[in-house]
Amino acid sequence: MPICNLAELKSLLPRNHRLMGIDHGTKTLGLALSDVLLMVASPFETIQRVKFTQDAKKLLDFVDRHEVGGLVLGLPVEMSGAEGGRCQSVRQFAANLTDLRDLPIAFWDERLSTSAVERMMVAEADISRKKRAGLKDKLAAVWILQGALDSLPR
Repeated sequence: MPICNLAELKSLLPRNHRLMGIDHGTKTLGLALSDVLLMVASPFETIQRVKFTQDAKKLLDFVDRHEVGGLVLGLPVEMSGAEGGRCQSVRQFAANLTDLRDLPIAFWDERLSTSAVERMMVAEADISRKKRAGLKDKLAAVWILQGALDSLPR
């Protein structure tokens, strides 16, 4: 299946399947899952990056076990709106995944997602620095996925 926009992604989802949000980092992949009604995103897991093949295997194992029908990858667009090298890396990751699995993938502009999550953890939740490190990536994935879910046509 192609890389598509969000409206197309929803139409390509099998009935009662979830979406998975991914915060693609150089060291980790933060993961979030939606409910089957595509209303709420929840933190799920953080994968420590090794090599693409190992990362993809772990990711696709989660996809299979949790009936994920599509992915939403955060696209780290620059503040100017330009796509830099990090966007190219995310797009290549998505293209490589489509070579392994027939799974629809859409992108979501993730500008400021990690910093917004970081601020929330410090200001609102008063989470210690040590605990923030383990939560930041999957909460950024929640931020990405919830933004995408909120924009889907109902």
